[in-house]
Amino acid sequence: MSAPRHPSGQHSVWRAPDLSWRWWPVFLRNLLVWRKLAIPSLVGNIAEPLMWLVAFGYGMGALVGQVTLSGVDGEVKVPYILFLASGSICMSAMNAASFEALYSAFSRMHVQKTWDGIMNAPVNLDDIVLAEMLWAAFKALFTVTAILGVMLALGISYSPKLLLAWPILLGVGITFSCLALIFNALAKGYDFFTYYFTLFLTPTMFVSGIFFPLEQLPEAVRAISQCLPLTNAIDLVRPLFMDQWPQHWLRHAAVLLVYAAGGFWLALALTRRRFRG
Repeated sequence: MSAPRHPSGQHSVWRAPDLSWRWWPVFLRNLLVWRKLAIPSLVGNIAEPLMWLVAFGYGMGALVGQVTLSGVDGEVKVPYILFLASGSICMSAMNAASFEALYSAFSRMHVQKTWDGIMNAPVNLDDIVLAEMLWAAFKALFTVTAILGVMLALGISYSPKLLLAWPILLGVGITFSCLALIFNALAKGYDFFTYYFTLFLTPTMFVSGIFFPLEQLPEAVRAISQCLPLTNAIDLVRPLFMDQWPQHWLRHAAVLLVYAAGGFWLALALTRRRFRG
């Protein structure tokens, strides 16, 4: 069956993704370019989250002491720095993936015209978008791996269940890179990304349970928070820091999957429309 066509005779931008293994050379190209700047990139990505962790975890943690959370064994008290670390690691994955899928991807797409050059080879636009999404997710995973190493060195958590945090954090990177690519497709310049950070990412940070338990929020805000991808990511990762299994893990994973699949489809459609124009 042929792909649905636009009334003008062109294929619809909403058709199913046309993907192949040709995304891999694009991913590899990004890796080879980034390898020259790996150390500065790593320092830039981990410096801010570590400052948040030290300033709030040890500074405010001295005032707060412990936080009471609901776990599989009832209410448990955990040190504030552990509470903060388990949320901030998800925030770091969100930020790293978003920055890469916005500023870096936009540079390659619009400023440097790298995508146009790649499409002169037998690589289609769908494969390029997939490669950019996976590359941003990889950058996020690389960043959080370094941060997790620092957290282990600081003795914040020694739970063996943290090994399961890696695939979850990769999923967080995939989810937010898909969402960021939507805005990448709409942007005319770098200033446009301010809307995404100011109107979505920053409010998400403060209502997803990173800095304080969700029980402190009004009921209406809490209901909205439960629908956000970052909240569901934290609900999966935080119990692992506490050496517990997440509750309702299937629901939280499903929320991330819906955001990732829907975000990728929308980003791909908008990117196709941009290159058609």
